[in-house]
Amino acid sequence: MALFCWDAHHLARIEAWREEHGSRVAEWARLVGEVELLAALAVLRHDHPDWTFGDEAGPQAGIRATEVRHPLLAPHEAVPNDVEVPEPGALLLVTGSNMSGKSTLLRALGANQILFLAGGPVAASEWTAPPVRPWTAMRIRDSLTRGVSFFLAELQRLRAVVDGAREGPTLVLLDEILQGTNTAERRIAARMVLEHLLEAGAIGAVSTHDLTLGREPSLESRMVEVHLREDVQEVDGQRTLHFDHRLRPGPATSKNALLLMELVGLGRPGDADDPTPDRAEGAPPQP
Repeated sequence: MALFCWDAHHLARIEAWREEHGSRVAEWARLVGEVELLAALAVLRHDHPDWTFGDEAGPQAGIRATEVRHPLLAPHEAVPNDVEVPEPGALLLVTGSNMSGKSTLLRALGANQILFLAGGPVAASEWTAPPVRPWTAMRIRDSLTRGVSFFLAELQRLRAVVDGAREGPTLVLLDEILQGTNTAERRIAARMVLEHLLEAGAIGAVSTHDLTLGREPSLESRMVEVHLREDVQEVDGQRTLHFDHRLRPGPATSKNALLLMELVGLGRPGDADDPTPDRAEGAPPQP
Protein backbone atom coordinates (compact mmCIF):
# COMPACT_ATOMS: atom_id res chain seq x y z
CA MET A 1 0.00 0.00 0.00
CA ALA A 2 2.84 2.36 0.81
CA LEU A 3 4.27 1.72 -2.67
CA PHE A 4 1.17 3.09 -4.39
CA CYS A 5 0.35 5.76 -1.73
CA TRP A 6 -3.17 4.32 -1.40
CA ASP A 7 -3.95 6.38 1.72
CA ALA A 8 -2.83 9.61 0.12
CA HIS A 9 -4.92 9.02 -3.01
CA HIS A 10 -8.06 8.26 -1.01
CA LEU A 11 -7.47 11.22 1.27
CA ALA A 12 -7.23 13.43 -1.80
CA ARG A 13 -10.50 12.03 -3.16
CA ILE A 14 -12.22 12.56 0.19
CA GLU A 15 -10.99 16.14 0.31
CA ALA A 16 -12.23 16.71 -3.24
CA TRP A 17 -15.65 15.31 -2.30
CA ARG A 18 -15.74 17.52 0.79
CA GLU A 19 -14.92 20.59 -1.27
CA GLU A 20 -17.74 19.81 -3.70
CA HIS A 21 -20.47 18.54 -1.36
CA GLY A 22 -19.41 19.38 2.20
CA SER A 23 -21.48 22.55 2.43
CA ARG A 24 -24.65 20.52 1.86
CA VAL A 25 -24.10 17.87 4.54
CA ALA A 26 -25.82 19.91 7.26
CA GLU A 27 -28.90 20.31 5.06
CA TRP A 28 -28.93 16.58 4.29
CA ALA A 29 -28.79 15.81 8.01
CA ARG A 30 -31.64 18.25 8.64
CA LEU A 31 -33.77 16.61 5.95
CA VAL A 32 -33.08 13.12 7.30
CA GLY A 33 -34.09 14.33 10.76
CA GLU A 34 -37.30 15.83 9.37
CA VAL A 35 -38.16 12.57 7.60
CA GLU A 36 -37.57 10.65 10.85
CA LEU A 37 -39.79 13.13 12.71
CA LEU A 38 -42.62 12.81 10.20
CA ALA A 39 -42.31 9.02 10.22
CA ALA A 40 -42.50 8.98 14.02
CA LEU A 41 -45.61 11.19 14.00
CA ALA A 42 -47.19 9.00 11.32
CA VAL A 43 -46.58 5.90 13.45
CA LEU A 44 -48.08 7.71 16.43
CA ARG A 45 -51.21 8.49 14.44
CA HIS A 46 -51.40 4.89 13.20
CA ASP A 47 -51.06 3.48 16.71
CA HIS A 48 -53.57 5.94 18.22
CA PRO A 49 -56.36 6.59 15.71
CA ASP A 50 -58.53 8.04 18.48
CA TRP A 51 -56.12 10.94 19.05
CA THR A 52 -56.84 14.24 17.36
CA PHE A 53 -54.97 16.95 15.51
CA GLY A 54 -55.23 20.21 17.43
CA ASP A 55 -56.54 23.55 16.23
CA GLU A 56 -54.34 26.61 16.47
CA ALA A 57 -55.70 29.54 18.45
CA GLY A 58 -54.52 33.14 18.51
CA PRO A 59 -51.51 34.19 20.61
CA GLN A 60 -53.76 35.74 23.26
CA ALA A 61 -55.84 32.60 23.78
CA GLY A 62 -55.63 29.89 26.40
CA ILE A 63 -55.78 26.12 25.96
CA ARG A 64 -59.01 24.18 25.68
CA ALA A 65 -58.69 20.42 25.86
CA THR A 66 -61.42 17.79 25.95
CA GLU A 67 -60.68 14.33 27.33
CA VAL A 68 -56.98 15.07 27.52
CA ARG A 69 -54.71 12.37 28.93
CA HIS A 70 -51.02 11.66 29.29
CA PRO A 71 -49.73 10.30 25.96
CA LEU A 72 -47.36 7.82 27.64
CA LEU A 73 -50.04 6.12 29.73
CA ALA A 74 -51.78 3.03 28.41
CA PRO A 75 -55.36 3.72 27.27
CA HIS A 76 -56.83 1.53 30.02
CA GLU A 77 -54.82 3.42 32.67
CA ALA A 78 -55.19 7.01 31.48
CA VAL A 79 -58.07 9.02 32.96
CA PRO A 80 -59.33 11.69 30.53
CA ASN A 81 -60.09 15.18 31.82
CA ASP A 82 -61.48 18.36 30.33
CA VAL A 83 -59.05 21.20 30.99
CA GLU A 84 -59.20 24.91 30.26
CA VAL A 85 -56.00 26.89 30.74
CA PRO A 86 -56.98 30.57 31.07
CA GLU A 87 -55.98 33.30 28.64
CA PRO A 88 -52.99 35.54 29.47
CA GLY A 89 -53.66 37.40 32.69
CA ALA A 90 -54.70 34.34 34.70
CA LEU A 91 -53.25 30.95 35.65
CA LEU A 92 -54.75 27.56 36.44
CA LEU A 93 -54.11 26.65 40.09
CA VAL A 94 -54.23 22.88 40.64
CA THR A 95 -54.54 21.64 44.21
CA GLY A 96 -55.15 18.19 45.62
CA SER A 97 -53.89 15.59 48.03
CA ASN A 98 -50.86 13.37 47.50
CA MET A 99 -51.06 10.89 44.59
CA SER A 100 -54.24 12.50 43.26
CA GLY A 101 -52.71 13.27 39.85
CA LYS A 102 -51.59 16.92 39.91
CA SER A 103 -48.15 16.27 38.41
CA THR A 104 -49.53 13.90 35.78
CA LEU A 105 -52.05 16.52 34.70
CA LEU A 106 -49.33 19.13 34.21
CA ARG A 107 -47.15 16.67 32.32
CA ALA A 108 -50.09 15.73 30.11
CA LEU A 109 -50.55 19.40 29.18
CA GLY A 110 -46.85 19.86 28.43
CA ALA A 111 -46.38 16.64 26.45
CA ASN A 112 -49.47 17.24 24.33
CA GLN A 113 -48.48 20.84 23.64
CA ILE A 114 -45.12 19.60 22.31
CA LEU A 115 -46.90 17.08 20.08
CA PHE A 116 -49.22 19.85 18.89
CA LEU A 117 -46.31 22.16 18.05
CA ALA A 118 -44.61 19.32 16.15
CA GLY A 119 -47.70 18.88 13.99
CA GLY A 120 -48.60 15.51 15.44
CA PRO A 121 -51.76 14.12 17.02
CA VAL A 122 -52.46 14.83 20.68
CA ALA A 123 -53.93 12.53 23.31
CA ALA A 124 -57.31 14.23 23.48
CA SER A 125 -60.61 14.28 21.64
CA GLU A 126 -60.29 18.06 21.14
CA TRP A 127 -57.31 20.38 21.54
CA THR A 128 -57.21 24.11 20.82
CA ALA A 129 -54.09 26.02 21.79
CA PRO A 130 -51.90 28.95 20.76
CA PRO A 131 -48.43 28.15 19.36
CA VAL A 132 -46.64 28.83 22.65
CA ARG A 133 -43.48 27.16 23.94
CA PRO A 134 -43.68 25.11 27.14
CA TRP A 135 -41.44 26.13 30.04
CA THR A 136 -41.53 23.82 33.05
CA ALA A 137 -40.26 23.60 36.61
CA MET A 138 -40.60 19.92 37.51
CA ARG A 139 -38.47 17.27 39.19
CA ILE A 140 -35.83 19.79 40.22
CA ARG A 141 -32.68 18.38 41.85
CA ASP A 142 -29.89 19.75 43.97
CA SER A 143 -26.23 19.31 43.01
CA LEU A 144 -23.47 18.40 45.43
CA THR A 145 -20.74 18.93 42.83
CA ARG A 146 -21.98 22.41 41.92
CA GLY A 147 -22.81 23.35 45.51
CA VAL A 148 -26.45 24.05 44.65
CA SER A 149 -29.11 23.35 47.26
CA PHE A 150 -32.60 22.20 46.34
CA PHE A 151 -34.09 25.62 47.04
CA LEU A 152 -31.43 27.43 45.02
CA ALA A 153 -31.96 24.97 42.15
CA GLU A 154 -35.68 25.78 42.31
CA LEU A 155 -34.98 29.52 42.17
CA GLN A 156 -32.58 29.15 39.26
CA ARG A 157 -35.10 27.14 37.28
CA LEU A 158 -37.93 29.56 38.09
CA ARG A 159 -35.74 32.47 36.98
CA ALA A 160 -35.21 30.69 33.65
CA VAL A 161 -38.98 30.16 33.32
CA VAL A 162 -39.72 33.84 34.04
CA ASP A 163 -37.04 34.94 31.56
CA GLY A 164 -38.54 32.62 28.95
CA ALA A 165 -42.00 34.09 29.55
CA ARG A 166 -40.64 37.60 29.08
CA GLU A 167 -39.10 36.66 25.73
CA GLY A 168 -42.41 35.66 24.16
CA PRO A 169 -45.68 33.74 24.51
CA THR A 170 -45.15 30.84 26.89
CA LEU A 171 -46.97 27.92 28.48
CA VAL A 172 -45.62 27.64 32.03
CA LEU A 173 -46.08 24.46 34.07
CA LEU A 174 -44.88 24.66 37.67
CA ASP A 175 -45.14 21.54 39.81
CA GLU A 176 -45.21 21.96 43.61
CA ILE A 177 -43.69 25.41 43.42
CA LEU A 178 -40.96 26.23 45.99
CA GLN A 179 -41.01 23.17 48.23
CA GLY A 180 -37.53 23.80 49.58
CA THR A 181 -38.17 26.51 52.16
CA ASN A 182 -40.37 27.31 55.14
CA THR A 183 -44.11 27.87 54.77
CA ALA A 184 -44.20 31.61 55.46
CA GLU A 185 -41.46 32.53 52.99
CA ARG A 186 -42.70 30.02 50.43
CA ARG A 187 -46.05 31.78 50.20
CA ILE A 188 -44.41 35.16 49.65
CA ALA A 189 -41.87 33.81 47.15
CA ALA A 190 -44.47 31.82 45.22
CA ARG A 191 -46.71 34.87 45.00
CA MET A 192 -43.82 36.95 43.64
CA VAL A 193 -42.97 34.35 40.98
CA LEU A 194 -46.58 34.08 39.84
CA GLU A 195 -46.90 37.87 39.68
CA HIS A 196 -43.84 37.99 37.38
CA LEU A 197 -45.39 35.35 35.10
CA LEU A 198 -48.76 37.08 35.00
CA GLU A 199 -47.13 40.40 34.16
CA ALA A 200 -45.19 38.68 31.35
CA GLY A 201 -48.46 37.44 29.83
CA ALA A 202 -47.74 33.74 30.23
CA ILE A 203 -50.46 31.11 30.25
CA GLY A 204 -50.17 27.92 32.23
CA ALA A 205 -50.87 25.84 35.30
CA VAL A 206 -49.37 25.65 38.78
CA SER A 207 -49.78 22.78 41.22
CA THR A 208 -49.45 23.25 44.96
CA HIS A 209 -50.53 21.94 48.35
CA ASP A 210 -50.79 25.51 49.64
CA LEU A 211 -54.48 26.40 49.47
CA THR A 212 -53.79 29.94 50.68
CA LEU A 213 -51.91 30.76 47.47
CA GLY A 214 -55.15 31.23 45.59
CA ARG A 215 -56.38 33.63 48.27
CA GLU A 216 -53.48 36.06 48.04
CA PRO A 217 -55.04 39.51 47.39
CA SER A 218 -52.85 40.15 44.35
CA LEU A 219 -53.64 36.72 42.85
CA GLU A 220 -57.16 35.82 43.94
CA SER A 221 -58.91 37.30 40.92
CA ARG A 222 -56.30 35.91 38.52
CA MET A 223 -56.20 32.26 39.60
CA VAL A 224 -58.69 29.70 38.29
CA GLU A 225 -58.78 26.98 40.94
CA VAL A 226 -59.33 23.29 40.20
CA HIS A 227 -58.54 20.22 42.25
CA LEU A 228 -58.24 16.45 42.35
CA ARG A 229 -59.21 14.35 45.34
CA GLU A 230 -59.50 10.86 46.79
CA ASP A 231 -62.04 8.83 48.74
CA VAL A 232 -61.27 6.93 51.95
CA GLN A 233 -62.79 3.45 51.85
CA GLU A 234 -63.02 0.63 54.38
CA VAL A 235 -61.83 -2.76 53.09
CA ASP A 236 -61.77 -5.66 55.57
CA GLY A 237 -61.60 -3.23 58.43
CA GLN A 238 -58.67 -1.33 56.91
CA ARG A 239 -58.86 2.19 55.57
CA THR A 240 -57.66 2.53 51.98
CA LEU A 241 -57.49 5.36 49.48
CA HIS A 242 -59.25 5.39 46.13
CA PHE A 243 -58.30 7.93 43.47
CA ASP A 244 -60.50 8.64 40.48
CA HIS A 245 -58.08 11.30 39.08
CA ARG A 246 -61.00 13.46 37.96
CA LEU A 247 -60.56 17.21 37.77
CA ARG A 248 -63.09 19.24 39.74
CA PRO A 249 -63.66 22.99 40.07
CA GLY A 250 -62.55 24.91 43.14
CA PRO A 251 -59.81 24.32 45.74
CA ALA A 252 -58.95 20.94 47.23
CA THR A 253 -61.27 19.63 49.92
CA SER A 254 -59.25 16.73 51.33
CA LYS A 255 -55.82 15.72 52.59
CA ASN A 256 -54.20 12.33 53.11
CA ALA A 257 -50.57 12.64 54.24
CA LEU A 258 -51.13 11.21 57.74
CA LEU A 259 -53.30 8.41 56.42
CA LEU A 260 -50.60 7.49 53.89
CA MET A 261 -48.09 7.32 56.75
CA GLU A 262 -50.41 4.94 58.55
CA LEU A 263 -50.84 2.79 55.43
CA VAL A 264 -47.08 2.37 54.93
CA GLY A 265 -46.53 1.53 58.59
CA LEU A 266 -45.12 4.83 59.85
CA GLY A 267 -48.13 5.81 61.92
CA ARG A 268 -49.73 4.45 65.07
CA PRO A 269 -53.41 3.77 65.71
CA GLY A 270 -55.16 7.08 66.13
CA ASP A 271 -52.28 9.20 64.80
CA ALA A 272 -53.99 9.71 61.46
CA ASP A 273 -57.15 10.92 63.14
CA ASP A 274 -57.76 14.61 62.64
CA PRO A 275 -60.53 16.97 63.74
CA THR A 276 -61.27 17.46 60.03
CA PRO A 277 -59.95 14.24 58.43
CA ASP A 278 -61.65 14.72 55.09
CA ARG A 279 -60.90 18.38 54.60
CA ALA A 280 -57.74 20.22 53.72
CA GLU A 281 -56.82 23.10 55.99
CA GLY A 282 -58.70 26.22 55.01
CA ALA A 283 -60.78 24.40 52.41
CA PRO A 284 -64.51 24.98 52.10
CA PRO A 285 -66.87 22.13 53.00
CA GLN A 286 -67.42 19.52 50.32
CA PRO A 287 -70.60 19.89 48.31
